[in-house]
Amino acid sequence: MILRHALQPLLAGLALVLATGPLSAQSDPTQTARAAMGQLEAATQALQEAQKSGDRIAALTQTVQAYEEGLSSLRDGLRRINLREATLQAAFNAESDRLGQLLGVLQAIGKAPEPALLVHPSGPLGTARSGMILSEVTPALQAQAEDLRLRLEEQRTLRALQENAVDTLQAGLAGVQEARFELSLAIARRTQLPRRFVADEARMKTLVESADTLASFAEGLMSDPKANASATALPDFASVRGRLAMPVLGRVLRGYGERDAAGIQRPGLIVVTRPLSIVTTPWPATIRYLGPLLDYGNVAILEPGDGYLLVLAGLGQLYGDVGEVLAQGAPVGLMGGADPAVSSGDDQAFLIAAEEGTGAERSETLYIELRKDGKPVDPTNWFAAGKD
Repeated sequence: MILRHALQPLLAGLALVLATGPLSAQSDPTQTARAAMGQLEAATQALQEAQKSGDRIAALTQTVQAYEEGLSSLRDGLRRINLREATLQAAFNAESDRLGQLLGVLQAIGKAPEPALLVHPSGPLGTARSGMILSEVTPALQAQAEDLRLRLEEQRTLRALQENAVDTLQAGLAGVQEARFELSLAIARRTQLPRRFVADEARMKTLVESADTLASFAEGLMSDPKANASATALPDFASVRGRLAMPVLGRVLRGYGERDAAGIQRPGLIVVTRPLSIVTTPWPATIRYLGPLLDYGNVAILEPGDGYLLVLAGLGQLYGDVGEVLAQGAPVGLMGGADPAVSSGDDQAFLIAAEEGTGAERSETLYIELRKDGKPVDPTNWFAAGKD
């Protein structure tokens, strides 16, 4: 009878647990983290191979991009691991009383002598009923016990993976910093790129000082007879409409013509990125301008095709010289800001904090504007969606 009374409070909760299934049956966040760790290991190998590449700039550019992809994925994996572990812990806390009862009953069953389980005070009929109750409840108790074991095992796995992932993330941050440094060094040492024209510095200075809007500056660039007269054939830009890769790893914050919090409307895309993200040209293009402009910060203006200008504004560092022709995927510069120095356990708050899910770590913005024959066009029709 004591055993029967001890089991009755568990039956209702038991039905709920069996209906919802074990938490471990849900989506496994460890898969994302492990895949990202593999990406970073591949990026590390790519960095070593880039030192021997004939085109070190292209190799290092791809290495930096591989690091950024891997770091972004690993941050996401760590965030999901944290959320998963928090879910498990919350479940443990919410069910602590019931789980304590479960463990107590299991211990009671295990310790009780066999005659006490089989002989009932009311005689053979009571003994038969008691046996039927046990035969019905025992499988459910075993299922709960197995679910608890799986939850605890998953929590141990998550914590171990988290430690390994943090170490990998630290190494990845160091690796991408090295790759960026090597890239900047290689660009500084590179031989001269193909050149469409030599910039008229005096004219450019006058144009920058007299421009009051981006549109007026762009018009001035397109009216340069020397630059336009020496134009060389480039691949057909219009043929890749809708298929261009984004020039930076980030997420589109505001679309074409959308107003910001201050009510300002811009005919371009605003993409949020992490500090020091690499910016590349999505199509072969001539550099028409590099430098600060109005309130846009550092600006790169590229000409990917006849009559087209691609404006990339908000960079922290710029690569190249006006008049040079860049290949598709060539680095244009780096975003501003600085990655936190990750060297101790105290910095794990940056690595795995909940803010990773809020977008707060994306502190830089790249403004992308595309112009055709002097007028802005919607870049959304040209570029793939911003990716995380």
